[in-house]
Amino acid sequence: MIKRSFLGLVKPRLQYNVEPDSVQELPVPNKVILLLKESQNGGRASSLKVGDNVKTGQRLSRSADSADYVISSVTGTISAMEPYVGTLAQKYTAITIDASGHDDWDESFKNEPNLDTARKFFESMAGGPSFTAFADPEKTIKTIVVNGMDDDLLLTANQCVVKNEAAAIKSGVQALKSITGTHKIVITVPENLVQQANATGAEVKTVNGTYPGSLPHMIMKDVLGQVVEAGDTIEDTGVVFMSAEAVAGIGTAVDTGQPRVTKTVTVVGKDGSSKNVKARIGAPIGDLLRACNVSVNDRDRLILGGPMRGAATYSEDLPVEPDTDGIVVQAEADSAQTTDYPCTNCGECVRICPVKIPVNMLVRFLEAHLYEDARNTYDLDCCIECGLCSYVCVSRIPIFQYIMLGKYELSLMETAEATNE
Repeated sequence: MIKRSFLGLVKPRLQYNVEPDSVQELPVPNKVILLLKESQNGGRASSLKVGDNVKTGQRLSRSADSADYVISSVTGTISAMEPYVGTLAQKYTAITIDASGHDDWDESFKNEPNLDTARKFFESMAGGPSFTAFADPEKTIKTIVVNGMDDDLLLTANQCVVKNEAAAIKSGVQALKSITGTHKIVITVPENLVQQANATGAEVKTVNGTYPGSLPHMIMKDVLGQVVEAGDTIEDTGVVFMSAEAVAGIGTAVDTGQPRVTKTVTVVGKDGSSKNVKARIGAPIGDLLRACNVSVNDRDRLILGGPMRGAATYSEDLPVEPDTDGIVVQAEADSAQTTDYPCTNCGECVRICPVKIPVNMLVRFLEAHLYEDARNTYDLDCCIECGLCSYVCVSRIPIFQYIMLGKYELSLMETAEATNE
């Protein structure tokens, strides 16, 4: 539900959908495409080749000690390995596997809840839980937050997991305590899922149903009473966030001895109707659209994620990834169009920003590619990436995209400086 402002006097209120739909489990697809991140110095996945047979749950990487890997979500044969460039020029090797139609599980995964197992198998499962902070001797993690809310409007996939898989989350919570040594585990949910959350064994906290209350930085401030300082990460404050689906996947893996290879995704059609489906990681997103009777016509907009924070993509053949929580299809007539009109200084973006950034000034520096000035003078690092500024911009400036590009360019500068030292 959206409540718009009148003449800019009242902030628009955007409400999360907190009534998760039921889940439809899709059959094993004919093929999957798994995106294996390229290393800093490039090079393809040298230990893998076209024609190799793989099993469900098998760890695929360039070498046995490589930090980058994917988990095969099907049993079958590698039919192609091609370079792929993703969002913000991230380079991958796209591994296409022709599925045999049945699961022959790889036995190399040992369901022992320890940090080595977690880093070798769990980080490629649904939700992409990261255990890097727990292996960093300079960080002391005191709290794990299991986020049972979805991070964008219209999506209910994560809430659906809380509603239906409380037992798996409970097993995951117990496993996390053993893996990390962190015993304070909090689960954040909307009020209507408190009963299910109480069954997980974690400390239950409720989250405001108004966007962007479910984003980690907002939960830190509103629920945990901690403010993350500019330039710091949430991990620097001693807190790690994981999605409820990621924790449920950890619990399932520990209970069954098989890493989870499916992903729950909310599919939103052009009429605004939504449906949750559970598909194999790597399945073409077109399979999910067809299962939900959602058609995509020429010039329709196809968004991976939600309407506020998602990224538009160009093909139904692209795969479901571990962090794909939603697929939204917008008709051309309903799609917001960006422009190159200048900022009118109306102040809407400043009024709606949850962290009080002077967005009207920030975007001028980002448009001029003055990224370091944008960071140092106008609080680029404080942005929590909610997209509200773009939503209210009367000039239709793609502010959110400018911000993401600015952060990306700064990260490249920092990497280059570190390499040259």
